[in-house]
Amino acid sequence: MTDHDKAEAKVADDTKKDKPIDANVRIGHVHLKVADIERSLGFYCGVLGFELMQRYGDQAAFISAGGYHHHIAINTWESLGASPPPRHATGLYHLAIVYPTRAALADALRRLMAAGISLDGASDHGVSEALYLRDPDENGVELYVDRPREEWPRNPDGTLAIVTERLDVDGLLKEG
Repeated sequence: MTDHDKAEAKVADDTKKDKPIDANVRIGHVHLKVADIERSLGFYCGVLGFELMQRYGDQAAFISAGGYHHHIAINTWESLGASPPPRHATGLYHLAIVYPTRAALADALRRLMAAGISLDGASDHGVSEALYLRDPDENGVELYVDRPREEWPRNPDGTLAIVTERLDVDGLLKEG
């Protein structure tokens, strides 16, 4: 074991002794490197319906839902015209966008269908229902709605029993 590995193991052991992180901590936004700002805005604003909050010329843009300063930032500072990273490399697996209701997720699905954007998958995880796809730069995108906590499946010992089952897409489309 290298000195670096030993240091990481010690930090991991020390962390287990600490209290959990504050329950109100959240992830604020994601910043994506893209090849083409206009193409990305067409997807995130034009298809998914996010609102453009600010642009920095043709190099960056900040978009949000509901007037927040930004949930997603996109830029071409290091990636203008670049190709997506290879599939079997480290990096972002997907960004996840949480919808407030099942009807709102159904609306997102209808938007994708109208734009001719295909899904990579659609899953019922017991705790949530999720749609998986790729943005124009091949970044993974998950669109999902959480079920109420009291409906989350649990094992006999009380731990979560998250599953991956087929999502009833036709049932979802009947929402809203």
